Amino acid sequence: MSVERGNNVRIKEVIVVEGRDDTAKVRQAVDADTIETNGSAINQTILTQIQHAKDKRGVIIFTDPDYPGERIRHIIDQAVSGCKHAFLTRQEATAKHSGINKSLGIEHASMKSIQQALSEVYELNETQTSDITKQDLINYGLIGGAQAAQKRKRLGEILQIGHMNGKQLLKRLTMFQITKQEFEAAIAQIWQEDKHDNE
Repeated sequence: MSVERGNNVRIKEVIVVEGRDDTAKVRQAVDADTIETNGSAINQTILTQIQHAKDKRGVIIFTDPDYPGERIRHIIDQAVSGCKHAFLTRQEATAKHSGINKSLGIEHASMKSIQQALSEVYELNETQTSDITKQDLINYGLIGGAQAAQKRKRLGEILQIGHMNGKQLLKRLTMFQITKQEFEAAIAQIWQEDKHDNE
């Protein structure tokens, strides 16, 4: 995916971000070319550019960890198959300044978080089946339990696959080829953190 050039990591793929501030921040962290979607105003011209970039060099979709960011990710994924995905957690992408309405976006993330996210890129595999079942999700309290939303959020952070609701969870785990071993290791980490918090 990348080659080292001095202190800067050169990313071969074109990175799709939402806006100019995201491009500026990504380029501080890595040596890369970007395509901006102009927020959720993504149109056919931009999708055509993304398809061209994907055919020539490959594409990494790197949108904000919120509903509009997930929506853009979904639109691109439907239009251009074979894209790779990188994710930040909501915590990594939250502005550090004080205030009640802290803004959320890639432009607020640290260079280290961006480099880490881009080093853990996932490629979708729509045809893959998973050895993780819906029953596993229920058994581990990820669907329907009192703390289910909180556990899903933490699971998404640990596995670097983004935030998802109960309906999306199994599909996301399957698409990103998360093995049962990786899944259970993440669950064990969540249990360990819960145990530590309750001591």
